[in-house]
Amino acid sequence: MSSEYGASSIQVLEGLEAVRRRPAMYIGSIDENGLHHLVWEIVDNSVDEAMAGFCDSIKVILSQTEHGQESITIQDNGRGIPTEIHPDYNISSLELVTTRLHSGGKFDHESYKVSGGLHGVGIAVVNALSSWMQVKVKRDNLVQMQEYVRGETISHGVITIEEEWDYESGTHITFIPDPEIFEVTQIEVVTIRNRLRELAFLNKGLTITLIDERKHKPSDSEPQTESVQDESPDVEVDDEVTDEDLPVNEWIFHFDGGIKAYVDQLVTNRVHDDMPYFDENIEKMQVEVALAYDRSERDLINTFTNNINTRHGGTHLSGFKSGLTRALNAYVLKNEQLIKNSHLKKGLKEKRSIFTGNDVREGLVAVVSLKIMNPQFEGQTKSKLGNSEVKGVVESCVYENVLKFLDEHPDSSRSIIEKCEAAATLRMRFRQIREAVRKTQGKGSGKLVDCAVSDPAKRELFLVEGDSAGGSAIEGRFSEFQAILPLRGKVINVEKARLEKAMKNKEILEIIRAIGASYKEHFKIEKVRYHKIVLLMDADIDGHHIVCLLLTFFFRYMPELIDEGYLYIAQPPLFRVKKGNKEIYVLSEQERDEIIQTWGGRPEISRFKGLGEMNPIQLRETVMDPEKRTLLQVTRKNLIDAERMFVTLMGEEVAPRREFIETHALEVQNLDI
Repeated sequence: MSSEYGASSIQVLEGLEAVRRRPAMYIGSIDENGLHHLVWEIVDNSVDEAMAGFCDSIKVILSQTEHGQESITIQDNGRGIPTEIHPDYNISSLELVTTRLHSGGKFDHESYKVSGGLHGVGIAVVNALSSWMQVKVKRDNLVQMQEYVRGETISHGVITIEEEWDYESGTHITFIPDPEIFEVTQIEVVTIRNRLRELAFLNKGLTITLIDERKHKPSDSEPQTESVQDESPDVEVDDEVTDEDLPVNEWIFHFDGGIKAYVDQLVTNRVHDDMPYFDENIEKMQVEVALAYDRSERDLINTFTNNINTRHGGTHLSGFKSGLTRALNAYVLKNEQLIKNSHLKKGLKEKRSIFTGNDVREGLVAVVSLKIMNPQFEGQTKSKLGNSEVKGVVESCVYENVLKFLDEHPDSSRSIIEKCEAAATLRMRFRQIREAVRKTQGKGSGKLVDCAVSDPAKRELFLVEGDSAGGSAIEGRFSEFQAILPLRGKVINVEKARLEKAMKNKEILEIIRAIGASYKEHFKIEKVRYHKIVLLMDADIDGHHIVCLLLTFFFRYMPELIDEGYLYIAQPPLFRVKKGNKEIYVLSEQERDEIIQTWGGRPEISRFKGLGEMNPIQLRETVMDPEKRTLLQVTRKNLIDAERMFVTLMGEEVAPRREFIETHALEVQNLDI
């Protein structure tokens, strides 16, 4: 059967209808990520006002309508969106930017020198995907307002209203995400709070307030006021509530120290007192950098461009790395007496660079924030900066300022050089171990039972606790796309063990070889052999501990796996409830009790003390069948909280761990004894 395809088949979607028809093209998805993207679009506009020097206060309010709908309000004390009639379109400029795509004040670089929103689609897209939106603007002592329903104005022009404001100008935007568009409409306060805190770090002096007025607050946590005082040379962060009248659902973020405060929160055990920091304007770019060294092996470099988190780096990251390496090598060439290692001294006598990039990044914690007029990002996610001219500018800036810091702070410089020398010494000592691991990449593991399909996007790797459970998993798996790697005992805690010791751990080496993408600075995400890596452990205390050890390993050695969404935790059942022909597997005691109450009578209940007690068919049905299993995807929504948690729970220091356990002991449920 044929269908006609002619001129009448061609459609033109007027106004914002294209956004409503294909929302994922504009916000990425219609799940919770797309929902939160609406908030970012409006918040970014307010932050752009702050970067332009016209705003120092932003407030985000989460509330509910009388019908239980989620409502989000973003307020700022910026200049306010222009409301006068636009000379070319004969409608209010406010209506123009809220109802037309690719309209705004960020194209000529006069109103905004730099901005995070570049395409002029932000507020218009939010309008299109909201069931209702209201914009209030105060300019020239007038408060004006316009309302919209699913992208269409419900008033002719803007309306002047009588309303008292606390400041002379600004913009208030309130919107209700459209349930006809989004799969979920409940805003996650933790997600919002983490991003607002990050923006406050990146824009020193800006105050961002988050208020959650909703009756039901998903994933809520204790409120806090976060601020930085510049009263002493050291940056101090106050995480305690300082105002007795502060509502329990309000957070205030203000960091006078900016990214210095950010680094101070990320670093755990600094090896030097003074912190290298500089903020330079060079060739129409603003380069702001703060860095510190701690006693760990890992490096943690966060890069941003116009407040956008470029998690995959780019030219500014390359420039930073090159400049730092050059500066430290130049400094030791002038101060040879600082080096104790005889092999490194030989290099100095030959006037060679003795530190590699990996040497100077061990233990490094840094934040690199770039402000630029025309950022060119690779991909729609803006996760990697591509401007070629940036690398040289950042490299020169970092080289000159770090070298100046080293010259002016000899005590801190000595500690930093000692850290780099220790890393270089370890590198030389264990080069053979690294080479041995490298040669085995992609060859699989001795205990690995691989799958048939070759496409990594379709392949799954199960890391299974114990040979017994591993045997059942091998029999019960879907051999076409599921591989099994049994692990014997607990892997080493890489938070405490140095690389030297970790690389001697058989289980760690088996995992690295199976995944096939190396580790740490050598890790290549494109070489990962499985795009779904599942931790399958017993549902008891020992099993949870092994999961924690493996999560620590992946967080420190392969964080890109987490960022790409490749890491999962299986949820094996605790009980099997059976009555007659009815049989069901449940994950918790609460679920078991609910089933018993629903079914009535005295059903047969079996408790699984470990995966080894489950036969291959049961494992297949409960944790391996994609249609029936429950998997938890591992993510890291907030780097500061994740860093603190791993250091506290898995690190060397006992006191913080004891304090954490004492604080949260009463929150534990379903503890296996």
